[in-house]
Amino acid sequence: MEPPSQVSLRGKEEVQKQETDATVYMNFMKSHRCYDAIPVSCKLVIFDTTLQVKKAFFALVANGLRAAPLWDSKSQRFVGMLTITDFINILHCYYKSPMVQMYENLCCAFSTFHFSLFDAIYSLLRYKIHRLPIIDPESGNVLHILTHKRILKFLHIFGKTVPKPAFIQRPIQELGIGTFRNIATVQQTASLFDALSIFVERRVSALPVLDEQGKVVALYSRFDVINLAAQKTYNNLDMTMQEAIRRRKCFVEGVIKCYPDETLETIIDRIVKAEVHRLVLVDRADVVKGIISLSDLLQAMVLAPAGIDALLS
Repeated sequence: MEPPSQVSLRGKEEVQKQETDATVYMNFMKSHRCYDAIPVSCKLVIFDTTLQVKKAFFALVANGLRAAPLWDSKSQRFVGMLTITDFINILHCYYKSPMVQMYENLCCAFSTFHFSLFDAIYSLLRYKIHRLPIIDPESGNVLHILTHKRILKFLHIFGKTVPKPAFIQRPIQELGIGTFRNIATVQQTASLFDALSIFVERRVSALPVLDEQGKVVALYSRFDVINLAAQKTYNNLDMTMQEAIRRRKCFVEGVIKCYPDETLETIIDRIVKAEVHRLVLVDRADVVKGIISLSDLLQAMVLAPAGIDALLS
C-alpha cells in the first residue's frame, strides 16, 4: 500500500494534467495571430458602395460568397460589410405578397480587428457575428474574411503540433457540447416566409427541415436564401419549404448528422472534412435531438477553458 503522501502527490499530478489538457487549444489560439489563418491562396471580392444592392447579391451568388467588404470611393475607405443576413432582413422587412415588388434598403456596420485568434474567437462568439475582416495595419486594406470555419480548419491542420487533450475522446453528449433544447426547426409544409421569420427572430444560421414524423429530411441555411436572388424568386415567399428545397439548384449544404455516443474528435473531423457549419445530432430514427455548430465547438475547446462561459446564451 502506497504512503498517503505519494497518493496525494499522484492526485495532484493528475489534476495538473487535466488542467493542462483543457487549456491546450486555448493556448494554441493565443499564440497565433489572425494573419496566420489566412490561406496561401484565397479570393476576396470587394463591392463599391455605388453598386446596386440587387446586383451585389447576384455577385455574391456568382462567386459563391457569403459576404463582401464595402468600399466607399469618395472617402477612400472601407465602410461596411454586405452579408446574407442583410438580404434576409430585406426580404423579411419588405415582403408583402407575391404581387408586391420590393425595394431594397441596406445599412450595415463595419469594424476592424487585428489580434490573436483567441481574441477573434471571443469577438465572433461574444457579438454573435459570423465573420471578421483581417486588416493590413499599414495600408488599411482588407486581406481576408475570417470565419468560424477557417479558424477550426486552421486548428485541425496545425493543432497536431500540440499534445492531443484527453477530453476529445469523450462522447459529445457526455461533454454537453451543442444545443439540445428549444431547437429551431421548420416543417416542410411551412412557408419560406415562415423560415425567414425564424432566421430573423431566433438569429440561427440554419434550420433542420422536418417531415410529419419529426425526422430531418433537409437543412435550409441562410446561404440557401441568397439563391433566391439568382433565381429571381424572392417575390414569392409563400411557397412551402418542400418546394423551396426542390428548387435549389446551386451547391447546398447537405444534412451531415452525428450521434450522441460519437467522440468529440470524430465530430471535429467530420465537420471539417465535410466543410459544413454544423452537424445535426439525431437518434437512430433520424429524429433531431440537437445541433452542434462551429460556435459550440470553439466555445467548448477554446473559451470555456479560459473561464469564459455562456457567450452563446
